[in-house]
Amino acid sequence: MSRPMLLVFLLVILIITSQFEWKQQLVIDLESTPSISEKQHEISKREEAVKEKIILSQEKNIHRLNELVRSLRRQLQQCRADNETTNGNASHLTEHVIELERQRIPGN
Repeated sequence: MSRPMLLVFLLVILIITSQFEWKQQLVIDLESTPSISEKQHEISKREEAVKEKIILSQEKNIHRLNELVRSLRRQLQQCRADNETTNGNASHLTEHVIELERQRIPGN
């Protein structure tokens, strides 16, 4: 064979074998695509599970905060009631002190 013919022959063989390699690569890519979608599905399931755990944790925290708010409101009401009682006693005592001072002033 002449040199140019040999080169053409080698080029044809190279093209044919490269076609087979490309087709094999495409088949491998197509076969791996379902596994990629399965992995994405698993990842999305895990993400959903994490989201659910976060939501449950936040709901627990909200419940605790609501309990704390109720407790603080009760304490505030108790403080107000105690304050009113103290103020009532103080004003009553103040009235007595004023009355005693009035009684003492004319007797000087």
